[in-house]
Amino acid sequence: MKERQRKQRMTNNLIWAGVGIGVLAIIGLFVWQAVKTPPPAEAMGEVIPIASADHIPTGSDPGAYSSDPPAGGVHYADTLPAKFYQESEVGSLPVHPEAYLVHNLEHGHVIFWYNCAVLTDGSCDQLKEQIQGVLDEFDGVKVVAFPWESLEEPVVATSWERRYSFEAFDPEIARQLVLANRNKSPEPNAP
Repeated sequence: MKERQRKQRMTNNLIWAGVGIGVLAIIGLFVWQAVKTPPPAEAMGEVIPIASADHIPTGSDPGAYSSDPPAGGVHYADTLPAKFYQESEVGSLPVHPEAYLVHNLEHGHVIFWYNCAVLTDGSCDQLKEQIQGVLDEFDGVKVVAFPWESLEEPVVATSWERRYSFEAFDPEIARQLVLANRNKSPEPNAP
């Protein structure tokens, strides 16, 4: 009887030791994952100083921004939905859509401003497909595409206080830019 109790105690001790080792291994795995995670990427693009991030009355003229297209500044209290905007939609948007989009930037969005008019070879559909592919890769979360007629390049990406020009759109660089710049803004936890 004592021998049986001793064996049962030994079995119980081995089970508890195994459970303890398993728990320590799981904790160790979490610690290792936290330590090995690389630091956030340095934001990409030219730094654009922002004089003010104040809200202005909806419908009022935001005036000139520090960059074209804007990378921050005064803006309306509302944002526009994160999506791909076609040229045909701009006329149905409220006046000064850029003042809404600057608020998107303040919330950590990355905007791909595009101008098909500067493309001489008629590759607008291909450009739009490439930009849409990047938006799709991020499930449209805090990524916007918007037509912008004043661009001299086919695409310029902006995030808060950053501007990156594409002489030719490169989806891989665009992905890196979203990863590096998204949510680097005054209100990154806002939708």
